[in-house]
Amino acid sequence: MAQKSSSSLGDSLKSTFAAIVIPLEVVLAILIYLFILGDPSNFEGGDPNNHPLHGNYLGVVYKGGIVVAVLIALLMIVLTFSIERLITISSATGRGSIKKFVTKIRTLIAQNNISQAIAECDRQKGSVANVVKAGLLKYDELSRNTELEPEKKVLLVQKDIEETTQLEMPMLERNLVIIATIASVATLMGLLGTVTGMIRAFTAIATSGAPDAVALANGISEALINTALGIGTSALAIIFYNFFTSKIDSLTYGIDEASYSIIQNFTARNKA
Repeated sequence: MAQKSSSSLGDSLKSTFAAIVIPLEVVLAILIYLFILGDPSNFEGGDPNNHPLHGNYLGVVYKGGIVVAVLIALLMIVLTFSIERLITISSATGRGSIKKFVTKIRTLIAQNNISQAIAECDRQKGSVANVVKAGLLKYDELSRNTELEPEKKVLLVQKDIEETTQLEMPMLERNLVIIATIASVATLMGLLGTVTGMIRAFTAIATSGAPDAVALANGISEALINTALGIGTSALAIIFYNFFTSKIDSLTYGIDEASYSIIQNFTARNKA
């Protein structure tokens, strides 16, 4: 019960983290766009309405339009939640190699050295160790119970492992949906910037009555800046998402392998 309460509190804090960070970074991105990229010193005559100074890339990016601020916000959100996921998954992995830990646990279970296996879980820590420890504790408890039928004992061990896994997995997968969503949205926002840039370019030509090379160049520049930021942010989000999902798959495999060893060993000993 205490474990479930602790998990609920952790879930609440993590949800609050996302609810605070996203609006905060949107505001921060707008401030960066207005006061850093849009600083008058980046433009000719100290006026953001003029062309950027030659070689001043901050001014060039500013000319990408307000969509740039949205893309900066998306980039910061990807980086923030990637760091948060990296810390969480590293913590869930524990202090050592999952593969070595699972191998050691399987060896100890085969030797029926349950107390040493539990001590190993305490040293390892992390999600895999938590699930394995829960199964081992139930294993140890039911091994001394002579009243229950062997099949019933096996089901109870399986149930305890499954319940602990259900508590651990949401923590590992939380906020990945945000990164996955940005992987798609960033590209669309980049395309939106491209479209608005081209609209501005051709509108400038239409209103001038004659080809305006400068206005056309500015419009194309806006389009390319947004496209570059959108594709770059999307690519980064995809890389991080695939990296984290592969790490979670590795942890899940470790949990399944260790759990299978516990169940198999418990079943064999009860049949004997």
